[in-house]
Amino acid sequence: MTYRELAVPGAFEITPQQHGDPRGLFLEAFQAGPFADAVGHSFDLRQANCSVSAAGVLRGIHFADVPPSQAKYVMCVRGAVLDVVVDLRVGSPTFGVWDAVLLDDVDRRAVYVAEGLGHAFMSLEDGSTVLYLCSAGYAPGREHGVHPLDEELGIEWPDTARDGTPLTPLLSEKDAAAPTLAEAREQGLLPTHEAVRTYLSTLPNR
Repeated sequence: MTYRELAVPGAFEITPQQHGDPRGLFLEAFQAGPFADAVGHSFDLRQANCSVSAAGVLRGIHFADVPPSQAKYVMCVRGAVLDVVVDLRVGSPTFGVWDAVLLDDVDRRAVYVAEGLGHAFMSLEDGSTVLYLCSAGYAPGREHGVHPLDEELGIEWPDTARDGTPLTPLLSEKDAAAPTLAEAREQGLLPTHEAVRTYLSTLPNR
């Protein structure tokens, strides 16, 4: 299993080693020790979520108040999605920067999204199934969003599905009504870089 930090500090692409034979394949989807070595602290699993999406479904950009926020370890176990991480930490040197990783059932990579970062993905195939390991449970009062089509962010969402057919973004009513990055900042919804750093310093290394 190899770790690569993305252009957004605190976000990592994780590539597992797959072991195949005539029966199929096996891989280790998560390893606590290597995770802590790469990220700098342990992952405290508190909730696991699963979503199934049609081609073109766009979920996000989601984030939660810090503390404790909600770190996510994200895998696509069936189909394919373009997974995007956005730096929403006010005061961060990379504020507003985003990076993307293709998660699919071929390379079977995962993405780690640290506290204070925004997360979104677009499904590239009907039935794309995403599994999220979360460091905190769902709490509606501290969950927020930024509009994934915000022109200021300029995320380059795919316009072609896995089978080559055209894609049209399909958002939930809640995500379609989300503020832009600038509006979220003006409304005081975004976490600060300092608050995230302070919270992360309290997490155990193992």
